[in-house]
Amino acid sequence: MTWIDDLFAALTDTTAWPEYAARMLQHLGISFLAVLLASLIAIPAGTAIGHTGRGSLLVGGVSGAARALPTLGLLTIFGLIFGIGLGAPLLALVILAIPSVLAGTYAGIAAVDRNTIDGSKAMGFTEAQLIGRIELPLAAPVIVGGVRNAALQVIATATLAAYTADIGLGRLIFHGLKTRDYIEMLTGSVLVILLAWVVDLLFGRIASLLRRAIRTA
Repeated sequence: MTWIDDLFAALTDTTAWPEYAARMLQHLGISFLAVLLASLIAIPAGTAIGHTGRGSLLVGGVSGAARALPTLGLLTIFGLIFGIGLGAPLLALVILAIPSVLAGTYAGIAAVDRNTIDGSKAMGFTEAQLIGRIELPLAAPVIVGGVRNAALQVIATATLAAYTADIGLGRLIFHGLKTRDYIEMLTGSVLVILLAWVVDLLFGRIASLLRRAIRTA
């Protein structure tokens, strides 16, 4: 098929790979920053809710409401507020990432065996020690799972960053759409899929190592 041949030619064009690599690094950079900021908000919040048991209904409500928000709509609103640049897409991606990280952290902390918690309290552990030395280490694989889901969502959606900034793999897709260069659009899409696949494998490996460490501890 002609389009497959053209796509293969585009992906194997060594002269184009410097641009592809730069776009992939930009895409990965804004995705990493969005997930990092979301984690700095959601992990402490999820830990507090999971540890105390207070506000558990809030997790479902916030997660459901945030997931229902259309990212493109948010990007348009933030673009009108912040103008051209990274501010609008970054804020939209952070909002997109928070629900998965929050839900994963809460679920991981809440699932820690109560007998382990009670035994640690009997040994004189403080609340901070319980969280830092018992709950967070045991919940780590589930937390990583939440971050993993958030990262995949953000990488897929970060193509919209090109809507207000000349950054990331979304630029290939938007430019291809504008010029009706569908091979360029396909190339950008394939590179996004490739990037998400690599990140998914990395998080899967980290989660596997954490589970193994817990079993052998």
